[in-house]
This record gives sequence, C-alpha cells and structure tokens, in this order.
Amino acid sequence: MHDAHAADATRHCLAGIILLLAAYAVAAVAGWPQHGRDLLVGAQAAHGDHAGAAPPVAMVLPFCLLLAAIAILPLTPRWSHWWEHNSSKLLVAGGLGLVTLLYYLFFHRHAVDLHFPTHAVVGPAASGPSWGVAGAVLANAFLSEYVPFIVLLFALYVITGGVRIEGDLVATPTVNTAFLGIGAVAASFIGTTGAAMLLVRPLLETNRERRHVAHTLVFFIFLVCNCGGCLLPIGDPPLFLGYLEGVDFLWTLNLWKPWLFTNATLLAIYWAWDTFYAHPREAAPDVARDESQTTRLRISGLLPNAPLMAAVIAAVALLDPSKAVPGTAWHPWMFLREATLLALVAASIVLGSPDVRRRNGFSFGAILEVAALFVGIFVCMQPALALLHERGASLGIDSARAFFWATGALSSVLDNAPTYLVFFKTAQALPAVGATMADVAVDRLAAISLGAVFLGAMTYIGNGPNFMVKAIAEQAGVRMPSFFGYLLYSFGVLLPVFAAMSFLFL
Repeated sequence: MHDAHAADATRHCLAGIILLLAAYAVAAVAGWPQHGRDLLVGAQAAHGDHAGAAPPVAMVLPFCLLLAAIAILPLTPRWSHWWEHNSSKLLVAGGLGLVTLLYYLFFHRHAVDLHFPTHAVVGPAASGPSWGVAGAVLANAFLSEYVPFIVLLFALYVITGGVRIEGDLVATPTVNTAFLGIGAVAASFIGTTGAAMLLVRPLLETNRERRHVAHTLVFFIFLVCNCGGCLLPIGDPPLFLGYLEGVDFLWTLNLWKPWLFTNATLLAIYWAWDTFYAHPREAAPDVARDESQTTRLRISGLLPNAPLMAAVIAAVALLDPSKAVPGTAWHPWMFLREATLLALVAASIVLGSPDVRRRNGFSFGAILEVAALFVGIFVCMQPALALLHERGASLGIDSARAFFWATGALSSVLDNAPTYLVFFKTAQALPAVGATMADVAVDRLAAISLGAVFLGAMTYIGNGPNFMVKAIAEQAGVRMPSFFGYLLYSFGVLLPVFAAMSFLFL
C-alpha cells in the first residue's frame, strides 16, 4: 500500500513539475521572466527611498503563536494526532499568515518596501483596503524568499532521495561519530540539505537495532544540518546570500578555524556521550543483534543523481538573475534557476531507479511538512524583519561577538537567510576599521556568518533540514525530542561550545 501511494505521489509530482515548466515556457515566450530580470538588474544601480514606520511590536504575535503551535501541539494529547497531518500544519501556518496579511491589508497605514523583482516603496490606499501594501508583503515573503528556499530544498531532497547508501554497520560510538564527521565535511560542499538527506537513512539503518538513538539524530542535526555548512556559500543559504551581496566565493574558507573547533568539539562530546552513557544502556540482546546483523556499505543510484546534484550546485551558483554568468554579460532570467532545479528533479524521477527510492522508503511527507510550516513562517516573520530593518542600527550592536549572538539568537527562531541579510546590511552601515569584505568589516562578517549558520541548530525551525531530519527519523520509528526537549540538548550542548568558540575566535 505504501509503495503504491508513493508511486502515485511521484507521478503526481512529475505531472506538476511538467505543468510548471510548461507555464514557465509560456511566460518566457511572453517575455515576463526577461522583464523581471531587467527590473532586478536595474534596481541594483538605483538607490531609492525606503519605507517609514514598521508595524507595531504586537504584530509579531502571529509569528510567536506559530512557534508556540509547533512547540506545544505535538505534546498535547487532545491535539497531537490532529497535528500529525500536514494539512493541519498548513491550516495553522496559513491561517496565521493570513492574519498577518489582513493586518497589512486593512490596518497598516504606512508605506512598505517592495523587494521583488525591483525595489519600490508601496504606499497605503487613501481609503479602504491597501491591496498594494499586502501584495508587496506577500511578494517579499513568497516570491522573493519562500519559492527559492523551498525549490532548492525540494530539489536536494528528491535527488538525494534517489541515492541509497545501503548497509548495516555495527553501531558503535566510533562508527556513529564517523558518520557525523563525514556529514559535517560534506555539508559545506553539497549543502546541509543534500548531506543530511544522503546520510540520515544509512545512519538510521546502522542504528536500527539500538534503542537509544535520539541523541545521535540530535547531534546529526547539530553537525550535518547546520555547523558543518559554513566553508562555502553553497553550504547554507545565508552564506549564499552573502555571495550574492558581493562576498568572494572562497572568502568563507577563512572560517575554517571556528568551523574545525566547533565541529571537532561537538564530535568529541557525542563520542563521549555515546561511549560512556548511551551505548552501555543498550540491552545485551540488542547489542548482540547489532553485532551479528551487519552488511557492507553499498551505494546505488549515483547515476544519474550524482551528476544531477552537481548540476543543482552549478545552477544555484550561476543562475542568479542579479549576477551575470561568469565570463559573459548575460543575466539569467527571473526564476530560470528554479525552473532548472525543477527540471533536474524531473530528470531524477524519470531517469533514476524507482527501486532505489522504494528501498529508501522515500516519500514526500518530510518536505511537505517543511513546505506547510514555512509558508506561514515566511509570511508571519515579515513584521519582525521590518522591525529589525527599522531599529537594527540603533540596537548598539557593533562588536563581532555582539553580531554573532544577535544574528544567532534570531537565526534560532527566524529563517537564518533573511536574518543574515538584515545584520549584513546593518554591518554595512557601520564604520569599519581594518580589512573589509563587501563593505563589511571582516570580523563582523565572520561573526554574522557563523551566527547564522551555527545557531540555526538551536531549534527545529532554525534551518529547513532540521525539520526534515526530525520527520524522517520519526517515520523510521525514532522517538525524537519534542520542541522543548530539543532545546534541552541545544542549550546544554551547543551554547557552551558556541560561547567557547566566540571567546577564542571573535
């Protein structure tokens, strides 16, 4: 039954992609993506006015309620079963997002900045609903941020889902630590999402005979979904935004010392935890079964998916409409990157092995959960981002450590990509002493980069892959910590490590 349902879902997905690509082709014939590209390129040279007053602080309430729903509803016996359905998550997230849009439609009597595809200041209507203001907020949240975010995650999720690293090693602390270390290195080169989706399933299979597994998946989120991804712009979305803002592609390699310290320390903590606490608590029959039921690692599905993964990385790096393709004067059309990513997903589905996906237990449930929740998160966080834009420069943040903790604290609960951009712009507005990169003092830029990437690990919603790993682990029968239970791990493990890292390197 599951296989038939998954096959139907895959066929529906392929049909949807074909329809979207056909619609994009029609739009290209009409010249719309080209016009959007021209507006975006033209906006780079313009320096227009900016909107005035941000929303009142009370308008952060829908965002806080959405965070509370994510944290509390899974723990409530009356609502937990209802919350398991992605339709329920979409209802709550979409409903709170609608509340935010209704505020902008009827009550926000100030202009707002439109960021997509060009910068403009959209004023409220003289009377009645301000459709332009609400539309600008929706365009900023959905077209500028949500669509590129979810399409990239979707492409990495589906394509890596066609690769199977198969085998059941003995789940010793050293083997698990090796899995985490390999994933932390891979995260900078194939992205945190790609590395997480590639390695989470073999890690789960290796540990299926063990009972105490949740801490392993939590450290997997710490390392592979977040802290490993700061050496290249393709590792994590906020660093890619920095690249688009003028940061050299290889500049993030300068972060190798804090990257090495943080990841090595977390690996050491995990190894000690699993060696001296978790593994000794395993029942003797489970340990015996784990040691006897082993198979060698075997990789299948590399063709066509490894070249397709390389094409995803190339598309993300090269097909940004705000930058000319290297060696040319041509700027890609608007959403050509997203169309290319969807075409690569279609190629993976058509050319890849259905049997590999079946043996992976592949389904769209995890990515649909992320899509349902983040559609509300991106809309609901617009008032919070507007408040940061208005008051960020007056917060008294000027030292590198202050930028690290401020960026990191907000990256824990807001999406770390726009949070990075807010503090990047704040740092650009401050006078710089010494070396700079993209008009930002390099020590502040390092702090912003590390804060956005590292502290995205503090909560399940700090970074998109966090939720996907949680969902995949729960589908495999692992009882993952609740939202608050996860915070016990992150506050107890991550905060001391980050404090030491900031003291040593910032």
